[in-house]
Amino acid sequence: MPIKEGTSVNVLLLAEGGIILAYTNALSAYRETRIKTASQGQLIIMLYDEAVKQLDHGLELMAANAREKRDPGKIEQIGKAIVKTQEIVTELMVSLDFEQGGDIAKNLFSLYTWFNQELLESNIAQDIRRITVVRNMVSELRSAWTTIVAKASTGGLGQPSEGVNIAG
Repeated sequence: MPIKEGTSVNVLLLAEGGIILAYTNALSAYRETRIKTASQGQLIIMLYDEAVKQLDHGLELMAANAREKRDPGKIEQIGKAIVKTQEIVTELMVSLDFEQGGDIAKNLFSLYTWFNQELLESNIAQDIRRITVVRNMVSELRSAWTTIVAKASTGGLGQPSEGVNIAG
């Protein structure tokens, strides 16, 4: 099937029956562009979003496992979701600027360390309550960052500003 010049690669893939591949490539390109064009504050929010999403997924699987016979496959998926969250928390830890962030950065570092410890221990024990506590605290931090980024983007006075300082 001839394809005219300037036609999207996705159309070519569709013409060859690669509908899923085309969708995956488009979604991947969108996500990559979204990350590359995001401000530092927006990136922090994206990390929190993914952490909450992973914890929610792990909690759903844990609840299903508690209702039914323990499924080793679910236990593995739970572990992967929690480990991914720990990796996100570690990324948040290394992004802290202790020089500019002062006490806020130190306190966040301590909190992130506690999150990772709680996630490690609760993953081993399959403790829904402890994971829920971490999930709720991560969600609260995400809300705080959303407010900070929104205020920084308008300069707090309804006027655009140059960016957000993620020192802490």
